[in-house]
Amino acid sequence: MDSKDILLVDKPAGWTSFDVCAKIRGKIRRDYIEKGEKPTKRQLRVGHAGTLDPFATGLLIVLLGDECKKADDFLKQDKVYEATFTLGTTSTTGDPEGDLVAASEHQPGLDEIKSVLQQFTGKITQTPPAYSAVKVNGQRAYRLARDGKKVEIPSREVTVYSIDLVSYDYPNLKLVAHVSSGTYIRSLAEDIGSALGTGAYCSELRRTAIGKWSIDQVSTWLQ
Repeated sequence: MDSKDILLVDKPAGWTSFDVCAKIRGKIRRDYIEKGEKPTKRQLRVGHAGTLDPFATGLLIVLLGDECKKADDFLKQDKVYEATFTLGTTSTTGDPEGDLVAASEHQPGLDEIKSVLQQFTGKITQTPPAYSAVKVNGQRAYRLARDGKKVEIPSREVTVYSIDLVSYDYPNLKLVAHVSSGTYIRSLAEDIGSALGTGAYCSELRRTAIGKWSIDQVSTWLQ
């Protein structure tokens, strides 16, 4: 890491990115109090660069103090994910937290899987999930969706540099995807499921790299 004000954290499942920041902020406060000092607002400033969904695990970059001002620089980095797509079922949120609905009994063969994955390599157009942090008319899309309001998010062009097939044992398709900033793996799961004619949702997700930073470099702040 290039700065003592950058922490690399392995986010646990069930935690929000905000939860991670809150825990680290609490530890910073306690450390100062134990030294008999009162921390300043700047010293308690904690932010993250690149949200991870609660069900997901893996690399979260946490910024401290003045480093928070550079969050946009980190958001633009490419990312690597390990993911499991569950075929034959769809989810209202694209992940295990939504309502799951059986969509198809079709069990595609390995050759069909490989052919479809090739279609999603390179520059592709995708629509972010309704349950996402994308802003729609100044409001977070997920808040509108939770209120039962119709959410229309413009599609965007993203780049999928590679999708490596790790294993396939129907209904579970395990992949490693190297993608550009702005790519939603949940949307990728849904689009691949649609192309296969099976439907799909992202049942497991782990981020292992952001730009030059790797999950192997994480700190022990959450332990």
